[in-house]
Formats: sequence, structure tokens, C-alpha cells
Amino acid sequence: MLIAADKFKGSLTAVEVAEHVTAGLRRAVPGLDVAAVPVADGGDGTVAAALAAGFTRHEARVTGPTGAPVTATFALRADGTAVVEMAEASGLQHLPGGVFAPLTATTYGTGELLLAALDAGATSIVFGVGGSATTDGGAGMLAALGARFLDADGQPVGPGGGPLRELATADLSGLDPRLARTGIVLASDVDNPLTGPKGAPAVYGPQKGADEDDVATLDAALAHYAEVLERAVGPKAAEYALAPGAGAAGGIGYGALVGLDAAFRPGIDVMLDVLGFGPALAKATFVITGEGSLDEQTLHGKAPAGVAAAARAAGLDVVAVCGRLQLPQEALDRAGIRRAYALTDLESDPARCMAEAGPLLERAAESLARDFLV
Repeated sequence: MLIAADKFKGSLTAVEVAEHVTAGLRRAVPGLDVAAVPVADGGDGTVAAALAAGFTRHEARVTGPTGAPVTATFALRADGTAVVEMAEASGLQHLPGGVFAPLTATTYGTGELLLAALDAGATSIVFGVGGSATTDGGAGMLAALGARFLDADGQPVGPGGGPLRELATADLSGLDPRLARTGIVLASDVDNPLTGPKGAPAVYGPQKGADEDDVATLDAALAHYAEVLERAVGPKAAEYALAPGAGAAGGIGYGALVGLDAAFRPGIDVMLDVLGFGPALAKATFVITGEGSLDEQTLHGKAPAGVAAAARAAGLDVVAVCGRLQLPQEALDRAGIRRAYALTDLESDPARCMAEAGPLLERAAESLARDFLV
């Protein structure tokens, strides 16, 4: 049995999910051979998955999204591969008191975290983006890495996406030279462009506290930012603004594409490679995946869909566990998931379901084992 599940957000880490599923399976089938590869799709939880796969934990003190210092973690493997998660530095969880700052939240700390990875010896970086508090197009990140963004008076523009409307000149020539020698993969499940109706401000700004006026301000500011960058680095800046992934994590995807020469790949594909899923799958006869909510988003690049696709290609049965199930069986069938076991089927109260997720997951796994293994 191979367990390759993502976290149950707000309840269990991916490692804890695997532990509880294993306990439930063995309650029904004592001595069952179980292997686990906790997975992530590039968003929050990505570094934790890498650490569970044997990467070494590193910490750095960096600038949080509103300027207060935060401690951020990244993962590094002996071969020089680093996993850096932007939410560790610039995520919603670092907003003081949970108060949004849609116009001024900065990715500066993410740039500092990338520098820390380079200082620790990283020669290739998997850059997971998601869960951001920011909509600054990655300008803060690039500034921390040596870029200069100046207003008409020759002064640095303020932090966040809003002040980018005052941007007059951009200079990327001062970027840390090590970046040119470092392969960077932008790992994300978001393929939105930078601006427009499907851009970062319109689609994701409201999740970060942006009202209608803020969205309009941020969209215009990021469009202006792209125009200034086009003058600085050429046509590629305009092309990247329309590229899939540019709108990821408040446009930090754009900053990574245009400034770091990152290559965009679906997060789950990257992470399955990095976490050693392929060798584990080769030894498996049955696969269990899952995440907190199996819903329409799951089908668009989330971890369970990636796991199921790989397992189906290998001719293996896949079942899923989840906190709640919001997909009909036909959709599960199309994704290659034979059946899903939801904790809400065992406990209808959402608050209790989250508080008691571990024991409930063990019960669900025990039922799964009796249905498929006994």
C-alpha cells in the first residue's frame, strides 16, 4: 500500500495523514506493508513534504509581508536541490492579527529566503508558490535579490503592489549573479496571467482583502509594472505577463519568470519528481491519496489528481480519503479515483470533524481496508 496524500488544511499535516491512515489500515489488516510519500502541490506544506522525504531543514530570519521579521523554513538536499516555499516568508499566516494589507504586502522576505538558500549551497531551486498575502508581482522579491525599482524622483517605490503605479524605472542588472547559475522551477497549480479578468488581482485579490477599488488599483499597477519592465528588459516582459503561472501568488510567478528565468511546471508534477514518488509507485500494488477537500479545484492540478493520474498510468487502483467530498462519482472516475472516503460521512459537524480529524481518518481507513483488502 502506498499512501501519497496532501495535508488536510487546518487539521493534519501530510505526514500526520499518512500516520493515521496507516494505523486505520493495520487495524483491519495487521502487518499490512505500507509505504508513505507525503505530497504537496507547490503551495503551503511543500517544504514539510520535502523534509519528510529526507531533505535537511534550514531556517532564516526574513521580512514578513507587512515588514515585521518572521522565521521561515526551507529544505535542502545534499545534491544542492532546495525547496523554497514563498508562503513561509510572505504567506497569509504571517499577517499580524490576520489583518489584510492588499495594497502594501510585500514579497521582499521571499527574496531573502531565496538568498538564504543560495548561501546554504543550493544549485537548483524548486520554488513553490501559493498561500500568499501579497499582490506585488514579485517586485519585493526581486528587490531583495538586487533589482532596483525607482519612482520619478529616483527613490525606491514603497512596498506592495499599490505603489507600483508610481514606478518610473526598473533595473535588474544588480540581481545576485548566482541566480544565473541556478536552475529555478516555478512550481504552482495556478496558470492565470498577471492581469486582466483572470489575472492575479481580479481572481485572488479578494482572498487577500482587496475590495473592488483595490482590485482595480492593483490591476492597473501591475500592468504598469509590466510596461516598465518591458522597457528595461525587452519584449519578454510583456510575453511573460500573459504566460501561464504569471499570476500565481499575487504575480510572484511573473517576477520569477521575467527576473529569475524560472521554468513554470505544474506543482504536483515537480513535487512528485522531487519527493521520490516514482520509485515508491513502482513497488506499490494499491495507492491511497487525498486532501482536506476533494472538490472542483482538485481536478485542476491539485495533489490527488496528480497522484491518481500517475497511478492510473501504472495500472494501479487509487482510492482517496478527504475531510469533505464535493465531487460526484463520475468526476472521481474521470480522475482515476475509484472511491473517496470523507470524514464528514462519519461526523457531520464540521468543527468536530476538523478537531477529531485523526481518529476519524483512522476509522475511514479501516473501512477502506475492509472494502478493498479483506
